[in-house]
Parts: sequence; structure tokens; C-alpha cells
Amino acid sequence: MNSSREIASQLLRIKAVFLRPWEPFTWASGIKSPIYCDNRLILTDVQARNVVENAIASAVREFFPEAECLMGTSTAGIAHAALAAGILSLPMGYVRSSAKDHGRQNKIEGRLEPGTKVVVIEDLISTGGSVIETVEALREAGAVVLGVVSIFTYGMQKGLDALAAHSIENHSLTCLDELLEEAAASQYIKENDKARVIAFRNNPSDERWISATEA
Repeated sequence: MNSSREIASQLLRIKAVFLRPWEPFTWASGIKSPIYCDNRLILTDVQARNVVENAIASAVREFFPEAECLMGTSTAGIAHAALAAGILSLPMGYVRSSAKDHGRQNKIEGRLEPGTKVVVIEDLISTGGSVIETVEALREAGAVVLGVVSIFTYGMQKGLDALAAHSIENHSLTCLDELLEEAAASQYIKENDKARVIAFRNNPSDERWISATEA
């Protein structure tokens, strides 16, 4: 089993993937989706956590060997950045979604000197909005953002275009296609549900994938 398929398998094993075409989830971006991936559940399963954190560390070593610091997105990327930084013996910090309204009013938590070569750790990427905000905050602070390592990506064209427009290199441990292949093979989902999710990913504004009742 390749690394991407193994990560997908772990997400399915811990039931971090929820499929609900009859009652769509609403993402922070407002998009209605038949699928939701809750990577926070990784932290409560030792096997999945070890697999994922070592894969994040390996991706940083492979794609960004010059990395001097890991920065997590708030809030889901923080723990993963901390655990992977421990494996890599690198400093870490995180970027808030908005600056604190008290104390030092920080948006970036942790010491970050201008010119530091940073890799951002994100749990998942859909439209790319949250990770782009994180990268831009780090750039404004003088960091050299080498790129992003994320656990999962839906592979939505809007997200791919947005990252490219901001010159952000992303490497995801696994993706929707791998997840669906593994889910169908293990009978976690039915083939018609797989087709619904693909239809959603390819055209999120077309809601014909919504089913009237639970299968």
C-alpha cells in the first residue's frame, strides 16, 4: 500500500470520514458538501497519529529540506505542527485566524525572525482560504514560506487555482480520489455515493448530487 493510500485507510479506520448526501454539511466557506473529513480524530488514535505525523515529517524532509520552522494553522494544524516538529527537531509556532484583542495582540504565536524558512502545516484544504491567510500573515512578518504540507485535500479546482495565484506549493499526504478508492474497496461507501462525491468535487455549485433520503 502506498503512503497516500495508507493515510486514507487510517482516516477510514478511525471513522474520520462522514458521508451524508441526504443532509449536506456546510463548510466554513458556505459550500454545501456531501462529505466531511474530521482530521482532529487522528489525535485520539495512537496508530493513526503515528502514521500521519511521521508522514508529515517525511514530506517536510523530502519537499522542503531547508525548513527551519513549522507553523500550524489555527486551530486544526497546531497539534500536527507540534508533533511533526518534535520528530524533526525543529521549532514551531502557529498563526491565529485573527490577532488577539489583548496582551501583545499577536497573530503569530512563537518566535519568528525575519528570513526564517517556514513550512505551514494544515489539516485539510478545500477552497484554500484559511491556509492562504496563514501564508500571507507569515510573509508579512518577513518569513520565507517554502510551502505547505497538508494531511488531506479535496482537490477542488477553486482551491488549486487559489494556491497557484498566491504562489503556494502544497503537498498533501492523501487526497479525495485516494480516499474514495479505498472507501469503495473496503465497502465503507457505495459506488453511487462515490459518484456523488466526485460530482460535488468537480462542480460544487451543482447540487444535483443531494439525495432525498438516507441510502
